Amino acid sequence: MSSDYRFVTEWQVRGTVAEVVEILGDGPSLTRWWPSVYLEVKVLNEGGPGRVGSQMALHTKGWLPYTLHWLLTITEPITSDGFALSAAGDLNGRGRWRFEQRGPEVVITYDWQVAASKPLLRRMSWLLRPAFSANHHWAMARGLDSLRLELLRRRAVNDPVALERVPAPPGPTWYRRVAAVTGSR
Repeated sequence: MSSDYRFVTEWQVRGTVAEVVEILGDGPSLTRWWPSVYLEVKVLNEGGPGRVGSQMALHTKGWLPYTLHWLLTITEPITSDGFALSAAGDLNGRGRWRFEQRGPEVVITYDWQVAASKPLLRRMSWLLRPAFSANHHWAMARGLDSLRLELLRRRAVNDPVALERVPAPPGPTWYRRVAAVTGSR
């Protein structure tokens, strides 16, 4: 077995495609609204029209006790239909977000095709593929939870009472505890 993975995730959220594009197309905001996965985002290049060429250095994690460092590059324009990206670093490959309005909901599909290049992931994929896959599914489930909360938060921005009722997004699992004990970031 190789270190290649393909995941297709489908989310449904109450809202509009424009709202979803605004949130998912804003890479620097990932640490705020999806903090369980995105620990750090550094913008390296703003890109051109549709943010094509935009690059961000990411530090990410899932439920398992390891983190990933990788470069995300927008390869196709961010539009109401979706966008495409590439990954390079601890993960190498490509992803494609697709958006479709269905009545009051948006169907969001993410097709993620990556190869693990981080030594631990690459060497252990043959044995731990089910755990690594479960880790990805956990991360995407937190993303759906976090996106729903971010949509609520944005709609409540002019209503302090409603805004107060929106809970914070789920945070990282073990990472904050280990960082607190070791003093690392």
